[in-house]
Amino acid sequence: MGEAENDRGSGPLFGRRRRANASGERRTKRYPVTVTATEDAELIAKAKAAGMTVPRLLHESAKSAHVETSTERKAAIASLFLLRREVGTIANNVNQLAKFANTERTFPREAEAVVAEFRRLYPRIREAVDRLADS
Repeated sequence: MGEAENDRGSGPLFGRRRRANASGERRTKRYPVTVTATEDAELIAKAKAAGMTVPRLLHESAKSAHVETSTERKAAIASLFLLRREVGTIANNVNQLAKFANTERTFPREAEAVVAEFRRLYPRIREAVDRLADS
């Protein structure tokens, strides 16, 4: 028989292939998108797998809260590299403090500042990792 039907007896079970007609305000703005033949095939395959048209796929994808551009991803990666460098600096300071503590048999007061610096940096690390993990 093909596709499952909804309660009204027509159309796909889990929604429409295309968006419903606009109520109230008319849709007057268009955004033409030009793609290569390969990109077209990829879009068609994705839309078919999702049970919708290519325009609806593009529209819903663009409005999704989970959309991430390559620019945003590159910025998150750059942020992680910067954070890695800062963590390396802190690790170097910790090694120097450990060497001093072992040599002098006393723990310097400056050590608390290093711990505070790491505590300040840690939330930025978590945020950058989480941004990449969500993509």
